[in-house]
Amino acid sequence: MSNNHTKRLLLLAAVPTVLAVLHSSAPASPGPAPEAQSTPTSTGTPPSSITLVGVVRDFRERSRPGGHPDFERQPTRGFGHYCDNVQPTLGPNKKPVFKGGGFKVKSGYEWKNSAGKNICWRLYSPTRGDIAGRKDGTTPDTGGIVSADTFSTWFEDNLELNVSAPLALTLLRQSDGSYTFDSNTDPTCVALGGFFPIEGQLFGNPGGSPDRNFHFTFELMTKFTYDADGAQTFTFRGDDDVWVFINGQMVIDLGGVHGAIEQVVELNRLGLTDGEDYELAFFFAERHRTQSNFKITTNLQLETIQLPTVTHAYD
Repeated sequence: MSNNHTKRLLLLAAVPTVLAVLHSSAPASPGPAPEAQSTPTSTGTPPSSITLVGVVRDFRERSRPGGHPDFERQPTRGFGHYCDNVQPTLGPNKKPVFKGGGFKVKSGYEWKNSAGKNICWRLYSPTRGDIAGRKDGTTPDTGGIVSADTFSTWFEDNLELNVSAPLALTLLRQSDGSYTFDSNTDPTCVALGGFFPIEGQLFGNPGGSPDRNFHFTFELMTKFTYDADGAQTFTFRGDDDVWVFINGQMVIDLGGVHGAIEQVVELNRLGLTDGEDYELAFFFAERHRTQSNFKITTNLQLETIQLPTVTHAYD
């Protein structure tokens, strides 16, 4: 058995409700896993919130001892939105796979649907009235990712480069029936000035200005039931890199080191079967000062399907 595996701790009963209850920069205390209310109540009314449990991994920036080469790295062609650096399907381990050869999106020229909302370039369909985006030049750029080897550690435990812990994310039901987590309105995030779910924890704050715990990744493995008549959507707005896969296929591509950008996926584009269950895999990276924004909005009844195995217990 590898050294990594022997040091991992299965924390099914010690999931910190960081985003829901942390009201200071002090480390969270272990506690019971929050109950995910992701199905209608016995009265048939939708739940008031959905709690999803994922894995957060903390990294050191590349200039520090033990630092990761992809964190605090400026892409060759400058900061911005980069696409097509990750394979369009998940790998055998259900993680993103680096491919390289990507392109920078010209500022102000994102791919859009007929309503003017940003969509993944891979889902572009002129027959639906979509608006084509534009590439910023023809020179390929990896968006600040050094190699497939460095990328492979973003969402895998590696005791030389990262430390991981479970993280609970609570989405609140809105008046229109959607569920949202928004770092611009969440009290904890507002107090910290952004999405810093491991403030003062794991490797700790790196110093600098602002002195927040930047340089981390977050992943969620969830499932939902497709409703062909439900006008189902999933929207993310934030920075930096984000990739979302449904049924193993990429539906959001927000790679690169950039300010907050939004993309929406309309599930009726994906050829799904009504009434069937599908997996939604979400992958996020915060790689650069000085902002961290995070907003999920969806009308999907998401459920956690893979509880995390991690390297660190909150203590």
